[in-house]
Amino acid sequence: MDHTPGFLKLVDDARTRVREIDVDTARARQAAGARLIDVREDLEYAAGHAAGAEHLGKGVIERDAERRIPDPATEIVLYCGGGYRSALAADALQRMGYTNVASMAGGWRAWQAAGAPVEMPASDEVAR
Repeated sequence: MDHTPGFLKLVDDARTRVREIDVDTARARQAAGARLIDVREDLEYAAGHAAGAEHLGKGVIERDAERRIPDPATEIVLYCGGGYRSALAADALQRMGYTNVASMAGGWRAWQAAGAPVEMPASDEVAR
C-alpha cells in the first residue's frame, strides 16, 4: 500500500514512543503469555490471522481496550498488515495507561513471511 506523507509522519512520531519487536520476539512473548492482538479491520482478520491472536480493530481499540484488557500492566503485542496501524494503536494504548505494549514490526506480512502459524477460514467461509 502506498502511504501518504501525513500518515507516515504520524506513524514515525508514534514510533518514537513505541517499542517495536520482530516476529520471533512476538512469538516468544505470546508463548510466555502476552496477548497477541490483531488490530486490522474485521474482514482482514476474518481472511486469516496469526494463530492464537485476538481481534480488536484499530477503529475501536481505544473504546474497547479497557473492557477487553482491564489490567494496564498486561503484556500486549499488537500487529496489523505492515506495522503502521499497530504502532499508532500501541501509542494510543500507552497514552491510556497501558505499560507493557509492543508493536510487531512488519505486521501480518512479516508473520506470514516468517512461516509463523496462522489460522485461516474454511474455504466455504471465504465465499460468504
